[in-house]
Amino acid sequence: MTTVLVVDDQPLIRQAVTDILDGEDGVEVVGDAVDGREAVTRASALRPDVVVMDIRMPGLDGIGATAEICADPLLAGTKVLILTTFEEDEYLVAALRAGASGFIGKGAEPGEIVRAVRAVHAGESLLSPVATRSLIEKYVLPRGGGAGGDGSASASGAAGPSGVGSSQAGPPELAHLTEREREVLLLVARGRANAEIATDLVISPHTAKTHVNRIMTKLDAHDRAQLVIVAYETGLLAPGA
Repeated sequence: MTTVLVVDDQPLIRQAVTDILDGEDGVEVVGDAVDGREAVTRASALRPDVVVMDIRMPGLDGIGATAEICADPLLAGTKVLILTTFEEDEYLVAALRAGASGFIGKGAEPGEIVRAVRAVHAGESLLSPVATRSLIEKYVLPRGGGAGGDGSASASGAAGPSGVGSSQAGPPELAHLTEREREVLLLVARGRANAEIATDLVISPHTAKTHVNRIMTKLDAHDRAQLVIVAYETGLLAPGA
């Protein structure tokens, strides 16, 4: 059974999403919330598998609520699925940083919403690394300039001969990663699937998956999309590389 908390400040949307999900076998809406603050409170009390979260709400918005939920160790098993409109790409990067595992449009078909909830509960990301990278390059790097401040990798995270930063001089966020894990992280950030990583590094797909899971654990990342953000912010991956 997948339990869900529905969060939106519009009653009609809350009711519509609830009706869609409650009508499916194996899915149960255990509660709803009208804003981000109530979402955090109800998530703590109900511990749902998935929170379907609107972004724009009064008081604490969906991004702030997502950050609080994803930072709570007691809610480690709770995933956040952002309910969004296609005009909110800029907000999606912030939601990814906060820990969101995926996105679904408010105009999606009922079946798409159900599949999205189930996918997020299963640990899948609903935004590919390639899409995440595109969002970051479009909305973040032109302003912040990346980890080096000018759109290039910082000196501390400069790539070595293999394209991976040196563990001796690398950014502190990556200090606990082995050289092989850095190689895997770089490939994930470039949009490679586990099978492609296995081929590139001449390892088994199972070993590639193990490396990715260990990297997520070490970096406290919820999914592969967040690994892309880490790779950019630490300078491991330069824009356009």
